[in-house]
Amino acid sequence: MSSKSVIPLLEEFFSKYLPEVKGVSANTITAYQYAFQQLFSFLDDVKGINPDKVTYETLSGDVIIEFLTHLETERGCSVQTRNLRRAAIMSFAKYAAKKSFSVTLPFYTAVTGVPKKKGPKDAGIKYFTKAEIALLLKLPDTSKTIGQRDVTLLSVLYSTGARAQELCDIKLIDISLSSPTKIRLTGKGGKSRVVTIPDSCTAILNGYLRSRNLNVKDVSMQHRHLFSSQTNEHMSISCVEDIVRKYVIKAKECNLDLFRQSNYTPHSFRHSIAVHMLEAGDSLVTIKAFLGHASISSTAIYAKVTPELANKYLDERGQPLQDVASVTTPQPLPQALPFLYR
Repeated sequence: MSSKSVIPLLEEFFSKYLPEVKGVSANTITAYQYAFQQLFSFLDDVKGINPDKVTYETLSGDVIIEFLTHLETERGCSVQTRNLRRAAIMSFAKYAAKKSFSVTLPFYTAVTGVPKKKGPKDAGIKYFTKAEIALLLKLPDTSKTIGQRDVTLLSVLYSTGARAQELCDIKLIDISLSSPTKIRLTGKGGKSRVVTIPDSCTAILNGYLRSRNLNVKDVSMQHRHLFSSQTNEHMSISCVEDIVRKYVIKAKECNLDLFRQSNYTPHSFRHSIAVHMLEAGDSLVTIKAFLGHASISSTAIYAKVTPELANKYLDERGQPLQDVASVTTPQPLPQALPFLYR
């Protein structure tokens, strides 16, 4: 393998530097791995460059900016997602420059020349209305196994407010089919929270578990993942994104007066449940705990979605939005590159 190949140093970056030197969380490592999965897929599919042929020269010039543009224009990723992928590549570029500056200079120069992109100032959060959620859940063909999986995935994604990675990581041991059903989610920093799902979602979940012969009480099955792709037992974020994209496209074709945003992502389901909870009268403090936000300032954005929600929040709480951070919060509610796929 060429001394200028990216793979040896990239493997060291993931196996030693991030976990042992930097001490970053498992979720951060997964997010960085996903960024490079997408980058190598772009190089292979669009540029015709196999992963084992990628060198630092390959990643020089305009390749990184082309990749980031591809994420937005072809995969429908948001500016925030684009910036997260850039941050992952930037982190590796800095590490590579420290290890072998002369060899990695073209790559390092290219990455540092790509600025963080600013989103449009008037861009609001992208969420579904309750009617749109209902329509999406009717689209999967539940007479087929894949359709049963998809409707369950969309229902759980909405009902739990899970991030895409949290959804992928759910195992049978995390599910308690009591009354009501509870699901444990593990989020940023390895922090876990337990969320309750409604009976309607429980019914869909139970049907899915039966169709897959999955038993949450069977000790031998407890570490199996709830959702799997057709090729991997542990579903990837990319697969979740593809499923959401598939049904949003179908929904737009059939409902021209709905789904007015240019693009939606798995995170749109998380935004949706937060907005709907606020509309139903839940406090921001409750929503903060439900979503697993570290700061209530992250949750306060939902009170600004519409003038009606903003006024409703202010009328009920009697304080300006910039002051909500002072509110006392309760305790959280009870392949070719194998190192990229661990």
